[in-house]
Amino acid sequence: MMINYNGNIVSKNRTEISVDNRAFKYGDALFETIKIVNSKIIFGEDHYFRLMASIRMLRMKIPMEFTLEFFENEILKTIVSNKLTDARIRFSIFRQDGGLYLPENNAINYLIEAHELIISLKNEYEIDLFKDYYVYSGMLSTLKTNNRILNVVASIYVDENGLDNCILLNEKKHITEALNANIFLVKDNQIVTPSLSEGCLKGIMRKNIIAMLHKDSNYEIIEREISPFELQKVDEIFLSNSIIGIQAVTKYRKKTYSTIVSTDLQNKLKILMRMN
Repeated sequence: MMINYNGNIVSKNRTEISVDNRAFKYGDALFETIKIVNSKIIFGEDHYFRLMASIRMLRMKIPMEFTLEFFENEILKTIVSNKLTDARIRFSIFRQDGGLYLPENNAINYLIEAHELIISLKNEYEIDLFKDYYVYSGMLSTLKTNNRILNVVASIYVDENGLDNCILLNEKKHITEALNANIFLVKDNQIVTPSLSEGCLKGIMRKNIIAMLHKDSNYEIIEREISPFELQKVDEIFLSNSIIGIQAVTKYRKKTYSTIVSTDLQNKLKILMRMN
């Protein structure tokens, strides 16, 4: 596999990253997961602006050349070097080497990986709560940083219990998100999702689904606090991220769900992505 390291296309096996790399030492890094279909970047502008806003929040220095056009060209250059037209991109940004907690400087490096796009939606999808550790309901939790140890431990919990995913809670014991996705609950024509103040990821697909629902007279979308007790009372649950789009949940403990609204929104989302 070929990767893009600071604009240079090199073999993954020949890339040398220092032991002083701040992503490795301190998790001082951000990343975007981006979907490419037919050499087209899906919601590329949204990914770019989220990344730029996140860089500013972490007080990293944005290079002058880091325009939207530059961002898109570097991604496309990477997929061409890997002979891919459909791809899953990981675009990582990390502060340059040096310093302890306090960096020596705020300049950045970037690394782009391109993998074959594999999407596996399931007809049967079971979730449960993960209650061992909690997401902190602050704005840093809304960023896609490399600090994902909670997700790693929760993923092991999912594997050990034969689940497909689990729901993460914040310190107030409110629903925040799933392991790798934002979460939406459906009751009649009302759809609710945790607000960003709950600590959920500021997901690109979440943003576009909310915008789509605001324009759809068939549904009312609400962002608010959500108690785990509501999981037993709703008609449907679905998850969203940039790769899968929408995944319907069919089971939580003894509760089973329909997928009528989820299927309807999946079809509308496909149209939206073609128009993007």
